[in-house]
Amino acid sequence: MERDDLIVNDSYALNATHSEEEGKKIRKKLYNVTILLTVITIIEVFMGVAFKRNGTFAWETIKLGFIVLTAVKAAYIVLVFMHLGDERKNLKYVILLPYALFIMYLIFIGLYEGLAVQEMNNVWR
Repeated sequence: MERDDLIVNDSYALNATHSEEEGKKIRKKLYNVTILLTVITIIEVFMGVAFKRNGTFAWETIKLGFIVLTAVKAAYIVLVFMHLGDERKNLKYVILLPYALFIMYLIFIGLYEGLAVQEMNNVWR
């Protein structure tokens, strides 16, 4: 009985071979991605453990650092794992720029509304 889920002739799986040099390049790229994302995560964890919330300017800087590092990780994941890094520069900008603007907008609204709520709390006291 022949399986109907296998296509023997002109199958992509049968033609998906590459040389050892290409395999080494792919493995090197995966190792670099893994190391970079691990280092960024370790920095974030260290920042969360080492710095305590004390209400000073330093805590605001730490929060901003978390946001920036998380955005860097997200952009790198999109560039590498969704193969956006292999595309032309204009396409990268068309895809990443609206997300960057939206994230900045959300940060602005969060800060603006947070200040408004704090001001209202001070008025009612």
